[in-house]
Amino acid sequence: MDLLQRWIALAGEDTRHIGADLAARYGEPHRRYHTTDHLIAVLDLVDELAGHADDPDAVRLAAWFHDAVYDPQRGDNEERSAVKAERMLADTDLPPETVAEVARLVRLTTTHAPGPDDRNGQVLCDADLAVLGSDPQTYAAYASAVREEYAFVPDEHFTIGRAGVLRSLLDLPALFHTPPARERFEARARQNLRTELMLLEAGGP
Repeated sequence: MDLLQRWIALAGEDTRHIGADLAARYGEPHRRYHTTDHLIAVLDLVDELAGHADDPDAVRLAAWFHDAVYDPQRGDNEERSAVKAERMLADTDLPPETVAEVARLVRLTTTHAPGPDDRNGQVLCDADLAVLGSDPQTYAAYASAVREEYAFVPDEHFTIGRAGVLRSLLDLPALFHTPPARERFEARARQNLRTELMLLEAGGP
């Protein structure tokens, strides 16, 4: 099933235009990591973790919108993506409470810190951060792609900012919240993060 058909299966043929718009956004040329491949990976993992969610389809919709707006030179991408979800989904037959939940979930990807009872948020955040727990080669490609997205930032400033992000992640009591994701990704993610931080501080690639 291609990406647009995947959207239609989720949201209906009447919303084809929304799916087409979103698919085009993830294909924008300035994206290197936040691409169609990332969207597919998040959707696939949401499907795997769907049994943990209270409303799996709301999580799937939020996955589609979570990086709908992505400009690495701005700090409000999640908020702008959430607003886009609210505006675009308001024209569908989705209940208002579902639209509100989708927008809430998109905003949650700012912090990736769902509450202990936020099962929908736990699934989306785990799916979005799963790349952290990938094999070393995949993780290295992810880190390189992130650097490419921030090519406009000088190395010295990027190193400082990226190191801060890595430390903040390592300081979290848990990176993953659903039991399957925690078992599958947590230990490897922490190793990947420590390795990248070590390379940054050593001035390595």
